[in-house]
Amino acid sequence: MFAALTALFTALLSAGSEEPRGEPGVRSMVVEQRLIVRVPVQPRFRGRLHWEEVANGPRCVPVSAIAGASLAGEDGIDFLLRNRQRVRAKLDDDCGGLDFYDGFYVTPQDQRLCARRDTISSRVGRTCGIDRFRLLVPRLERGE
Repeated sequence: MFAALTALFTALLSAGSEEPRGEPGVRSMVVEQRLIVRVPVQPRFRGRLHWEEVANGPRCVPVSAIAGASLAGEDGIDFLLRNRQRVRAKLDDDCGGLDFYDGFYVTPQDQRLCARRDTISSRVGRTCGIDRFRLLVPRLERGE
């Protein structure tokens, strides 16, 4: 049933709107007072710059602050925020191997995505809880 709802929401999100050239952005819609946010995922950047976890992040992230996301290995998703900061959502232990390459959906209870409360759903219908958020800073990898 969740897969059918996901397909319906995908169709509703894409109907009647023209995307600007390039990748689609973060979209949200309200269906019967329930907020559903589709977040496209960008491939993980493979360069000299990497993102390092430096501190505990916020308990919640405002949905309106999310500009995009990228994969951070099997246990996390990096959220790019509109203020150019990044936070990593560390996923629950039982979530290894979930496929978020085609993007994902979040259905927060309010206008915030919160750790230990909200879940991330892949486009194929699997869900995963957010354990915590971690703040990220860019670091240059040193050449060998």
